[in-house]
Parts: sequence; structure tokens; C-alpha cells
Amino acid sequence: MIVHTNAAVSNSSLNPPAGQPRRIAAVDVEWQKNYRIKDGNRAFCYSIIWIDLPARPAHPAFANLRFTYKCLYLEPDDQAADLAAALDKDLGAILRSTDVLVGHQLCSDLAVVRANSRGATPHLADAQSRWRERRAAAFGERSVIDTRFDIGHLLFGTSRRLVDVCTELGLDVTQPELRSSSMTSLHREWLERRAHNARERISVLNLRHSLSSALLAVRALGGVSWSEQASVNRLLRSGLAGTFDWLDSSTFQALV
Repeated sequence: MIVHTNAAVSNSSLNPPAGQPRRIAAVDVEWQKNYRIKDGNRAFCYSIIWIDLPARPAHPAFANLRFTYKCLYLEPDDQAADLAAALDKDLGAILRSTDVLVGHQLCSDLAVVRANSRGATPHLADAQSRWRERRAAAFGERSVIDTRFDIGHLLFGTSRRLVDVCTELGLDVTQPELRSSSMTSLHREWLERRAHNARERISVLNLRHSLSSALLAVRALGGVSWSEQASVNRLLRSGLAGTFDWLDSSTFQALV
């Protein structure tokens, strides 16, 4: 498995710093879709974004937001069960030390990964249970927020696709990775030719998804706001500097 991170996500470093009582962790999973057979979808990549919010009333400006990240991508010979075991471990740390778990249609991500597992996945099961029970608490007190289903009070449009929700709320989430290709084609290039650029493009796309979900949740919780269209790609470029060659490409640089 290929892992990029700037955090030791399996130990006590996940504890929020002093004076930073609210920690949000957003999870997003990519998978190969196969609806012809039961549980035929196969996860191959996931990312986690952590954002620490200072105690109110100090609200950081959008451009000054900092995040911690992890992105895991399977090698061609790895199995989806390997990813399930890794995410289960990470979720254990998240659920112990994070105030809010976030995702966009998180229920689907968790279900696919859990179906890929071979052994016990207690933390995936715990996250699924918390997702199902999240509406028992007031919005600001929830331990799980799903930005597809839970932030309709901020929206006027009917679409709940992540890109449409972001656009309506003023987040620029332009996806240059898919301009001349598709995720399926890019992942096939990685599996068949070990194409480094293809894997990086999906990794960055996946990190954009999790970062966008985190930002939407932060906005809904009143932790940060933006008055003009804000570039998620600029945040990615600064937060992931030196991690992915794709971020230094002319295509990506033209966005930032």
C-alpha cells in the first residue's frame, strides 16, 4: 500500500492541540464499481482530512486554514481487504479523538469498505452505527455529519452532488484530473502500467473530495466562512506541497 501523510494517525498525535477543542475528520473512499454481482464494488483508495478549529469566537480566514491529511492507495497486487483493515484502524483513532466524523454520502463509503473486509471491522461498524443514529442529536452536537444529507438548510438548489453543493456555497472545486480522462481509465492505467501520474491524479482528486466535505461541515458548524468563491485547489497546493508531482504540473498550476 502507498501512503502519503503528514500525521502519525495511529497514535496520540491525533489528540487536538491545547486551545483547539474542535477537531473534524473527513473521510472519502474511491472504488471500482461492479453492480453485476453482490458486493462487487472494490475500494482502492481513501483519504482523511483533519481540520482543527480554534475555540470560538476566533474563526480562521479561509486562506489561513491548515489541515492534516492521509491518503492510502493500493498497489496493483494489494487486495481491497487490505484497505478495509487499514481504514478500520484509522477509524478507531478518529472515533477516539475527533469531535466530528464527516463524509459525503459516507454511508456508501463505509458499506463498500466493510463488504470488502475479510476479518472483524469493529470501527467501521461503529462508524456505520453512528451515521444511522446521528439525527438523534442536534446538528451542532452530532458526532457524524454527512454533507450530502445534513446541510440542506444552507442550500437552495436541489442537487446534492458534492461538486454542486460546493459550487452553490462558493467553493471552487475544479477537477483537472478528469478533463481528458475518467477515474476508471486512470485507475486502469495504474493497474496495467503502474502509471505514476494516473495514481497521483486520483489521489489528489480523492483528497479534494475529503477536504471539500470537511470545509462544508466547518461552514455548517459556523467555524469558518468565505464571501467570495474560494479555491480548494489553492488549499490543496499549499497543504500538499512536495507530496505529489501532479501539483507541480502546468495543468494544475494554471488553476492556482
